[in-house]
Amino acid sequence: MVFGQSVFQSVLERLDAQEAEASESDGSRSHRIQGLNASFAAAVREGISAASMRPDQAYIDNLEFNDVPIVEVTPAVELAEPEPPPVMPAHLARTAPEEVAAELAISSADTPHSLSDKRRSFAKANHPDGVAPAFRDNATARMMIANLLIDEALYRFSRQSR
Repeated sequence: MVFGQSVFQSVLERLDAQEAEASESDGSRSHRIQGLNASFAAAVREGISAASMRPDQAYIDNLEFNDVPIVEVTPAVELAEPEPPPVMPAHLARTAPEEVAAELAISSADTPHSLSDKRRSFAKANHPDGVAPAFRDNATARMMIANLLIDEALYRFSRQSR
């Protein structure tokens, strides 16, 4: 490697020097075209108009808009009728604390085990993840009320057992 040059650059310079020597000594032309680089591209482009110098112009010039047939696209499969919106179950409409308490039927005879069973069964029927997105607000409100009522009953049970 010559100072400041890569191996590739030094090989190219050596080849150029050898070709220059050979062309001077016997006057024949070498197989390589001297100066075939960016200046070659500039020399070729001299006869091209300014409008066609844009990269996309060659593509646009080749388009023939008059000969292109207009094709109407029809769907291959008939689209199904949209499903009707889901109907809210009646129990999700009852969001008053008294109504939720009546469904839970919490009594003084309940144990922590029976209260956790009631919580699970209530969540199975009313959890927001198990209902349609349009009814999640009602399901969330019902779950919050039920959890509050069951937590209060568990607190009272723990206070009584002391």
